[in-house]
Amino acid sequence: MPHPEVVASSLASGLLLGGMLALTALGLSVALGVMRLVNLAHGEFLVLGAYLGFYLLAFTGLDPLLALPLVGLAMAALAWPLQRLLVAPLAGKGMEAPMMTMFGVSIILQNLFVQVFSADSRSIDLPYAARALHLGPVTVPWLYLLGFGLSAALVLAVHGLVAHTGFGRALRASAADPAAAAACGVDVRRVHALAFALGAACAAMGGVLLGTAFSFNPSGGATYLLISLAVVVLGGIGHILGTLLAGMAMGLLQSAGALWWGDGYRDLVGLVLFLVVLALRPTGLVSKGGR
Repeated sequence: MPHPEVVASSLASGLLLGGMLALTALGLSVALGVMRLVNLAHGEFLVLGAYLGFYLLAFTGLDPLLALPLVGLAMAALAWPLQRLLVAPLAGKGMEAPMMTMFGVSIILQNLFVQVFSADSRSIDLPYAARALHLGPVTVPWLYLLGFGLSAALVLAVHGLVAHTGFGRALRASAADPAAAAACGVDVRRVHALAFALGAACAAMGGVLLGTAFSFNPSGGATYLLISLAVVVLGGIGHILGTLLAGMAMGLLQSAGALWWGDGYRDLVGLVLFLVVLALRPTGLVSKGGR
């Protein structure tokens, strides 16, 4: 049995990491909730964000946590034409065609990453990464606190955008009934493109944060896709605040699995819970009343 101080510190760190997982999952939730698109390239968007953060630090010395908006804007600028050229023409042709298109994008990006960045694992090493906060018996890295704070702020910002702006109203209308929204004057194609870009930006910014905590490589996107999908299902599709809570729960479960059974079980514990919830409550653990 691990020492109680180790248990408390590990679980606290897991909760904080869960906030970062929530931000990455939010990107998938937006695409799925608005466009009914399972973006199979979501993991690669996350990994690309981590690479952008890595090279920003390497070539400019700019702290990637300060440059999160730049990474998000860069990813959104890449995702917008991708959606308009590859996904939008397949609207109305079922879920399978755009999903397989994004699977193709995923494979292409993985191979591009290997060619451009090599297959080596990398991590974003920040000078203050070793600093920790001590609260009695609990010790957590400052980096995790910063990552959680930034993630929570971004998730709440997206929630405010969706709940209290004209774009958010158009987004909700397009998600509920695209035909009725179009009849009321909403440019559904434009809203879908913006939603896709927003989702990609969230994934990339989450990738930067996770890249400061874990190593990453060109083939790591698939694991993050599964974890993000699990968080989305746990929190409820399209439920933004539910995604934050589910991400924290997933981080807690991952830390518990790594603590008691070894790091190799970190992802397994959370994914098993995902399968259980999917079987018993497909709409998620959180009511959709508070999007």
